[in-house]
Amino acid sequence: MPIPTEVVGSLPRPMALQQAFADYDAGNITKEDLVKEQDKAAKDSVVRMSQTGETYVTDGEQRASSFATYPIVDTLGGKGLSSKLRADGQYFAIFDDGHHRQLPRLISGPFRYTTYAYENFEKSKPYGGSHPMKTAVIAPSMLYLLYPLNGDVEGYPKDLFVEDLVSECEKDIRGCFAAGAKRVSIDFTEGRLAAKNDPRNPWTGAQLLKSFIDLNNKVLDRFTPEERKNIGIHTCPGGDCDSVHSSDVDYHELLPSLFQMNAGYFLIQLASEKDKTKVYKEIGETIRKDANGVKQVAFIGVINPLNPKVETPEEVCADLVEAAKYIPTDQLGATDDCGFSPFSIDQKPKHGSPDFARDVAFQKIANRVKGAKMASEKIGI
Repeated sequence: MPIPTEVVGSLPRPMALQQAFADYDAGNITKEDLVKEQDKAAKDSVVRMSQTGETYVTDGEQRASSFATYPIVDTLGGKGLSSKLRADGQYFAIFDDGHHRQLPRLISGPFRYTTYAYENFEKSKPYGGSHPMKTAVIAPSMLYLLYPLNGDVEGYPKDLFVEDLVSECEKDIRGCFAAGAKRVSIDFTEGRLAAKNDPRNPWTGAQLLKSFIDLNNKVLDRFTPEERKNIGIHTCPGGDCDSVHSSDVDYHELLPSLFQMNAGYFLIQLASEKDKTKVYKEIGETIRKDANGVKQVAFIGVINPLNPKVETPEEVCADLVEAAKYIPTDQLGATDDCGFSPFSIDQKPKHGSPDFARDVAFQKIANRVKGAKMASEKIGI
């Protein structure tokens, strides 16, 4: 079987859509005006991605405020925030360029999503025609950070919150499959960040990695092995405004634990990693042939979304051929390091503009697909 390929999920939002988000936050346009721009960008995303040869296409998350907060708020400016949340939560991440992203804070229960990924998927599915589509959902481990790190929510103990959180995540994934998604990947960028121990961001020093993995497994274990074949986990050191938050954390801090999650496949940042071979080796040594009934597949990153330079198919091929020396070929795939723009407002400073970055993203995806085919032929699979 040839080396499979899969996109992570997000694409840069066109400048017109980013302006619409800003105008909606400022009260200058209506929600209907924003939706029109989202529809336009989502259709363009699906159509252009279909033309790259990608196996499963997405709408590039054009309808989401961010990969992390789409279930609880409509925009990064705070529109649509539930009355059970306040905007003054802890930072999710502090990026290398100095900017940060902040989460809301839970003040009362019960916890429920206000928007599900499957609702956005249903709006964009008609654009794909007969082409298989995927979507991404947020991990419960990210939303776990809504609950105060040191403290309680009055009348709503943490164990009850966790139970509700797991149920909401399961509902989101099942809804995506019911709506016609062939694959669903779970964003887990907080995995590597959990080992950073950044004094500016207290949760990163709270040794939460095992708790995160156990929590995510509570969701995964509600699905059968056949279902989990098509449920993935995405991990990376961040990717926002062409900056990262945890690339300085040795991958060894994450990889021995990553494959303890009972997912069928993993989308793993690697194109921008300094010592790729070291990580290939550790993946090959720790990925499981049997994760509670499912064989795991490692889709290694061969495309760097933060760099405007377009990787050639030959470069993609070379990375995959090298990785195949250490990772069994029946457990090897190709992906991008991260979503191309996980947040709705992202000027893509290294690229010059989000519109240019958007064009670059489709070129990169097309070359990943071509490079995977070249590698498959070279390896003989």
